[in-house]
Order: sequence, then C-alpha cells, then structure tokens
Amino acid sequence: MRGAYGGDPVQSDDTAYAAAALTELRAWLSWVSERGDRMVVFEPRPAALEPEPARQVPATPMPRKLPVVSLESVREEMGECTRCKLHKGRTNLVFGVGDPEARLMFVGEAPGEDEDKKGEPFVGKAGQLLTKMIEAMGLRREDVYICNTVKCRPPNNRNPEQDELASCETFLKGQLAAVQPEAIVTLGKFAAQALLRDETPISRLRGNWREYEGIPVMPTFHPAYLLRSPQEKGKVWDDLQKVMKKLGLERSR
Repeated sequence: MRGAYGGDPVQSDDTAYAAAALTELRAWLSWVSERGDRMVVFEPRPAALEPEPARQVPATPMPRKLPVVSLESVREEMGECTRCKLHKGRTNLVFGVGDPEARLMFVGEAPGEDEDKKGEPFVGKAGQLLTKMIEAMGLRREDVYICNTVKCRPPNNRNPEQDELASCETFLKGQLAAVQPEAIVTLGKFAAQALLRDETPISRLRGNWREYEGIPVMPTFHPAYLLRSPQEKGKVWDDLQKVMKKLGLERSR
C-alpha cells in the first residue's frame, strides 16, 4: 500500500529512501539484462479474503520476494531514452497511462502520430476505439493500464524493428512487474510476439488464453486493424468477453 509515513518527517530520510529504491531498481534491471531471458518474478497479489474457517489451516509459505518495482522508478530509469534510433525522430516518449494497480493491462505495439504529439498511448482514432472497447467491458479507461511494446513512434508509423523491441523490453517487463495485472490483453501481432515469443499469425493466436510469467494473456487484433477491417470487431468482442469472464466482470448494457 502506498501512503505517507507517520512521525516526525525528515527530508534526508525521504531522499535516502528514494535513492535506495532507485539503486534497487537498477540492480534488478541489470540482473534481468544479464540473464538474457524473459524471467520476471512478480510479488503475488493477496487473495480475496474468505470467512475464517472454524478450523485453522497452516498458511502456505510465501515465495522469496524480489525488489518491488514501481512505475515511477521504471520511468525514472528510462530517462530521456536514447537506447535505439527511434529517439531521433520522437516528439515525446510515450510511457503508459492508467491505474498503477489495475487488474487488466492492455499492451499495444507502438505510438502513432497523435500519441507522439501528446505523450500518451492510444489517443488517436485507434485509441478512441480502444476506449469504447474498454467501456463495453463495463470499465473506464482509467480503470486499466495501457502501454506499448516500444515507447517512441517509428517513422511513418512503420512496424517496430527487433532491435527497437529489444531496447524497450526491459521497461515493458518493469511495467508488468509494477502493475502485476490479473490479465493482459495484447493488441496486435508485435505485442503478442513480445510477450509470448510466438511467431504464430495473430489470426490464429487471438481468442486463446496464453500465459506470460503466470499471468493469463489474451491476444487479439489491434484497434487500428479493426478500423480497416470492421467486420472483425465481433471476433475481438468474443475475445474481450473471455477476459470479462476471467475477471468476473458483468457485461455492459
């Protein structure tokens, strides 16, 4: 839980705490980079409280905790990123937006022109459609967390290249570790490939539950594709209803 500490506040303590948190994050990111794999350990979410049974059952030992990562720390570590060539043409770095403790996370592919101008993911026509999709699930845009696999706009909205995806991968993992969603919806081919390491066409991947580090993942079409192929909207709605069922959400009327 986030909150202020009680007692007599001392500015140096806050500064030391922030510095320690940043050092911890850098060590964690370095460890992930050295591993060279997709391993990210998430601090488990507490289960929903149940009425206490008459007979006590010994609790299952909790797994060893790794440093907790915050979205703020991940963003600070990114800085004004120049790790790949995409930084040369960007107006704004597009990190992510939404509830930092969201149950549901949407991962897209790359910012477009509108996103580059505003510095926020999914704000153009495709973003407006995504907002409608979220609302159809009975949620608000601010109830979920939204980000992309790469944080800078590729020139002329081309597809992100492998070196660009690799440069942002650690920060996408950091966002996932910070939010710890109960489910992820990947939007489009590149988002699915980034998390699932699966080259299967999105037309066959979509609609089938997969996993990323123990988190259920539902691949589906990107909203930009739906703008070009509106006849596919029904398939995406089928996919989103599976997500709603997984999260226990009621259908919007």
